[in-house]
Amino acid sequence: MISNLIIPTELIENARPGTEKRLHQGPPVINMKISQKGLYALQALMMLARRYNEGAIRIRDIAYEENLPEKFLELILLELKNARMVESVRGAHGGYQLKRPPNQIFLSEVIRTIDGPLAPFGDAESLQSLIDSDKEHRALYRTFMEVRNAAAKILENTSLADISGSKSTLPRPRKNGGRARHKAGETLGSAAEHIQ
Repeated sequence: MISNLIIPTELIENARPGTEKRLHQGPPVINMKISQKGLYALQALMMLARRYNEGAIRIRDIAYEENLPEKFLELILLELKNARMVESVRGAHGGYQLKRPPNQIFLSEVIRTIDGPLAPFGDAESLQSLIDSDKEHRALYRTFMEVRNAAAKILENTSLADISGSKSTLPRPRKNGGRARHKAGETLGSAAEHIQ
């Protein structure tokens, strides 16, 4: 069983403008790790996205279909419920279902909820502090910041619908240059501003 999901940064297109050619010539690989708990959360949410219009799905059925430990899944779904990504339904036909359409739940939100900051190099504030204070290694930390921001941009613009193959009928809430709209009048800013 996989304990961490590794995303090679060479898969991040246009991580730095003008470096696309260099990226395909064997750059050093920097990996971003997602915990097993985060992976389970994404797998469960993908399953709920695929079955979005079918109503609530029992925890037992999610665990069986996705080959996830049922007790651990209960805790994960509770966290996702508290984050308002899923909702529980009681009764004979109860279980869990997505609270919003799959195209309105983005991977960045899920990963932040379960694992915390998205980036493999720490939060933006810490990196900026290093950029400002360590002149000798400033270029290195700027590169890490660019990789971090590129990964964040991809995760902030990839929804459950994109990765699960589900097609919800509501339009994507992307306006203002790719920023995701979450509540009336509330938008996410740039990746650099919102990744912890």
